[in-house]
Amino acid sequence: MPVIKLTKETFDSEVMSSDKPVLVDFWASWCGPCRMLSPIIDEIAEETTDAKICKVNVDEQPDLAQRYGVMSIPTLILFKNGEAVERSLGAKPKAAVLAMLKK
Repeated sequence: MPVIKLTKETFDSEVMSSDKPVLVDFWASWCGPCRMLSPIIDEIAEETTDAKICKVNVDEQPDLAQRYGVMSIPTLILFKNGEAVERSLGAKPKAAVLAMLKK
């Protein structure tokens, strides 16, 4: 499944109402570590069927970043049943992102 690009208009329906776990990558185009993490997130999205993989561009969606207290990027937040259950800061290897999804 391709990465879902979230906006404040689609966030609640895609994330909060999802019956699957949702991994959200908060990122920006000017952020070096975000650019390192992006292909990993894209790859995981293509391989994963039991979770949704989403991205929020913090420059385009500052309200969402503020809503979840995202102060530095990249930030990954795992949501289950509409609740943020895990948070990870900085670029991570694929294995670490997959381990986060399995928790």
